[in-house]
Amino acid sequence: MKLFLDFFPIVLFFVVFKAYGIYAATAVAIAATVFQIGWMRFKNGHVDNMQWISLGVIVVFGGATLITQDETFIKWKPSVLYWVMGLTLWIGLFFFNRNFIQSLMGKQIQLPANIWGQLLHAWAGFFVMMGLLNLWVAYNFDTDTWVSYKLFGGIGLMVVFVLLQGLFLSRHLKEPEESP
Repeated sequence: MKLFLDFFPIVLFFVVFKAYGIYAATAVAIAATVFQIGWMRFKNGHVDNMQWISLGVIVVFGGATLITQDETFIKWKPSVLYWVMGLTLWIGLFFFNRNFIQSLMGKQIQLPANIWGQLLHAWAGFFVMMGLLNLWVAYNFDTDTWVSYKLFGGIGLMVVFVLLQGLFLSRHLKEPEESP
């Protein structure tokens, strides 16, 4: 259910864009994200920080798109979100000596400390690269191509990256300690 909720706004954005255009799709994406946050809060009693950030970014950039009738703002939204995620990882490490990837996954898998560091840098770099790639597509192709990239290309690259991370991690996983 959480996976469905995570993709709900972007899938609706894509469908509405194909039928009604960028401005209707932007309005629907804002509404869908507000609904998503409300549903998560109602169902779970809390909302992850990243979800709140995502809501703020879609409201600001989507709102700017609707007010100015300039689609440039909504095209910047994924890049800003990717960069916030990447910078959050690096800021956590360099300013607070905290590896957020290890904090999220450390209870599920055991890895050597240097591998946790490599994993964090890989994810942060991936997010920065995804932000740059989004802008490259946005400025070098038409809006229809950008919307298709946003749904299929962005998600496809994420899946490939996760699979590659899985292969990398499989070589470094520590065997669980056996209890007597």
